[in-house]
Amino acid sequence: MYHLFVLVNHGGASSTLPDALIRAGMSCQVGVDLEQLDENGVTPPDAVLLDMSSLEDRDARLFVEECHDRKLPVLAAISKETVTDYDPSLNADEMVVCPVSEGELTARVKQAIFRVNGPAGPQLLRVGDLSIDLERYEVSVAGRRVSLTYKEFQLLVLLASNPGRVYTREALLSQIWGYDYLGGTRTVDVHIRRLRSKVESPGRSFVETIWNVGYRFKAPV
Repeated sequence: MYHLFVLVNHGGASSTLPDALIRAGMSCQVGVDLEQLDENGVTPPDAVLLDMSSLEDRDARLFVEECHDRKLPVLAAISKETVTDYDPSLNADEMVVCPVSEGELTARVKQAIFRVNGPAGPQLLRVGDLSIDLERYEVSVAGRRVSLTYKEFQLLVLLASNPGRVYTREALLSQIWGYDYLGGTRTVDVHIRRLRSKVESPGRSFVETIWNVGYRFKAPV
């Protein structure tokens, strides 16, 4: 269903949150820093869950701010004994009071995701850890926002919407720039190169070159 990143401090290995998420049908990764999300091979989370029982308030505030910068929904999990001490200025998207039932945990995760991403639907295109918001014209890779020009965005959407399909340079030129564009197919190569430099990294590639033909978006495995 959902994949969450559970944030704890270095001594938080005994957190009960991962077990609660698994019982609710979700998967998770436990970590001590959001920078772990930028490592190769890490599954991008749908939301971040803060184990407030193991975090200092100052650290929790920094984590919430960074989650907001990354456009990641963030939930604060607190114990029933400390609920009256909860400071709403922490500004998490949702609060979970533990122990929590599986149904309520799922509902609160859904609510946090909805508050940040809005309703799920065709306006959000996801391929692996690449996320393309077709309504807001926003692109992120592994939770990190990527700034694209409009033509780069159009190229990415066209290719990512049709993974595995090979597009000739002429086809891309006509669909993105229009038949009356006089710049030649070299502009396609230039824009593809710039697009790759922004969304790809060592060990993470999306666009393949089909020599003497054109380009295609890698089909998800």
